Amino acid sequence: MISDEALMLEFRGGSHPAFEQLFARYRGPLYGFFRRRLNGDQRAEDLTQETFVAVIRASARYEERALFRTYLYSIAMNLLAAERRKQFRDSPPGEIAPEPMTNQAPDAALWIGQALEKLDDSEREILMLREYEQLSYAEIAELMKLPVNTVRSRLFRSRMALKEYLEPAQRVSRAAAADEKTESAKLTRAEGEAI
Repeated sequence: MISDEALMLEFRGGSHPAFEQLFARYRGPLYGFFRRRLNGDQRAEDLTQETFVAVIRASARYEERALFRTYLYSIAMNLLAAERRKQFRDSPPGEIAPEPMTNQAPDAALWIGQALEKLDDSEREILMLREYEQLSYAEIAELMKLPVNTVRSRLFRSRMALKEYLEPAQRVSRAAAADEKTESAKLTRAEGEAI
């Protein structure tokens, strides 16, 4: 399998099949990156396309200083920041668009979304880059312009905070399931006594 960097260098030299391979490799992950951070599948698709357009436009200036994936996600993060500024500018005062939820069980998605919203912006972004985008510590450090050890410590803190935020929700869920089981047992017992 040809490396991403080699494909990008081939594309810079004029190879369209090389770009098609890069597009096939990263279209899905980039779409997921935007979809998890924005409301609206269509806007996520648009920004995915804009990211690849930016890669095409900047291909002549591409240098193999970092992994292609880091280069691609830095473009995506810049587009995301611009999109968020635009949303903030265009939204009515005091109203912020809610974060989209994942396709998990509704309660779990709600709790995860609420817990993620409680994290600091930089810690949430580091956690999402690591867990959802599967970027390495070094790649995250380069994207966020932070030392690797800072990424590690913020990732650790964000995981601990997320765990702390989710534990009460898990207890409520277990308690609700136990209440439902108890209520079901009471109904069954009452039905048996009625016979």
